[in-house]
Amino acid sequence: MTRVLGLTGSIAMGKSTAARILRRMRVPVYDSDAEIHRLLARGGDGVAPVAAAFPGVVREGSVDRAALGARVFADPADLRRLEAILHPLAWRNQRAFLARHMRARTKLVCLDVPLLYETMGERNCDLVVVVSASAAIQRQRALARPGMTPEKLAGILARQMPDAKKRALADLVAVSALGQLATLRALRKAARLARRIPRRRKN
Repeated sequence: MTRVLGLTGSIAMGKSTAARILRRMRVPVYDSDAEIHRLLARGGDGVAPVAAAFPGVVREGSVDRAALGARVFADPADLRRLEAILHPLAWRNQRAFLARHMRARTKLVCLDVPLLYETMGERNCDLVVVVSASAAIQRQRALARPGMTPEKLAGILARQMPDAKKRALADLVAVSALGQLATLRALRKAARLARRIPRRRKN
């Protein structure tokens, strides 16, 4: 029976590093951020509906994510409209990922979803790991990213569930500030637990 490990965490908490560690552990990972990028790239299923909803954001067959982001993050209604377009497409491909691995009888897979709790995606998981760090480390990491500003960071954090609430909801917390070895140990523990506990997901 395939077990599903949910991996989530707020911006700049170290979730991408945790996902890379899981891949090195030979756990197949569905990367929801990468899936959104594919949907908006040339030939992606999201290009046409996004172009129809937000004229002028497509350049040479792909969505200019910077232009789209500048538009939707300034208007909550536009952001909700974009999510209504992209989320069903991403969920469709997530379901296909799970179905493929269930047919293959893969023992453990991971759903890497930044907004897992915000979208109630934990219902598709048997166990959830939240990757976390202190607010000071989070801010330092985030502001080191190209194009990030304090105002943009504040807007992103306002749309995400507070880290403290995610930690309270999680089955396990991986503290990324303790280093990759500590994260590896937490993920190995999560993998063991996910394989042992009774099936919990709703799908």
